[in-house]
Amino acid sequence: MWAPPWTRPPNSCEPPNPCDRRAIPGRGPGMDSEAIPVHADLTLVVNGREHRLNVDTRASLLDVLREDIGLTGSKKGCDHGQCGACTVLLDGRRANACLALAVAHDAAEVVTVEGLADGERLSPVQEAFIENDAFQCGYCTPGQLCSATGMLDEVDQGWPSAATADVSAEPVLDDDEIRERMSGNLCRCGAYVGIVAAVRAGARSREAAEA
Repeated sequence: MWAPPWTRPPNSCEPPNPCDRRAIPGRGPGMDSEAIPVHADLTLVVNGREHRLNVDTRASLLDVLREDIGLTGSKKGCDHGQCGACTVLLDGRRANACLALAVAHDAAEVVTVEGLADGERLSPVQEAFIENDAFQCGYCTPGQLCSATGMLDEVDQGWPSAATADVSAEPVLDDDEIRERMSGNLCRCGAYVGIVAAVRAGARSREAAEA
C-alpha cells in the first residue's frame, strides 16, 4: 500500500504517487505550501501609451490589461481562449489576451477596444455595430469589435480563410467569409445576424473612407 514519503521507512524505494500533492517536493511537512511569486519588468504600448510595469510572470496579458493598467473593456469570458471575449490586437494581429503570457510580449503594441475610436469619433466598425444592432448584453462586444477590426485588416492584406474558394485570388468578403473569419468570437445572446451585417457595413465604410 502506498504511503506518503515522510511516513516510509528510510530504505523504502517505493516511488511517490504523483497524484498526491503531499508527495511533490515543496509540499511536505515543514515546507512552504505556496511557491514564491516571481516578478519581472515589462513595457507595453497600449493604445499608443507606454506603460512600464512590474508584473507576476504568471499573469496573462488580459489580467495585466485589466488589473494593472485599468482597461476593463477586454472581458474575461471562458479564460481558455475559446470564446473570444478578450480579443485584442497584439502587434497588429488578433489575439486572445487570456492565452498570452504578458512577460512574453515585452515592448509589444496592444490595441484594446478603448483604443479603436479616434477620440470621440467612433471607428467605422464601431458605428456599424450600433447601426446594425450587433449586440444585446454587450459582454462579448469588445472582443467582437477588435476581432472584426483585425479581420478586415487581414482581408485587406489578401489573407485567405477556410471558406475562401480560390486562395490564389483576392478574398471576397461575403457572408460565408465573415462567418468563418469571426467564428472564434462567440455571442451567447445569438446576435450573429447583426454581427455579420455590421462587419459587412464596416468593411464598406472603411473602403469608402480610404477611397
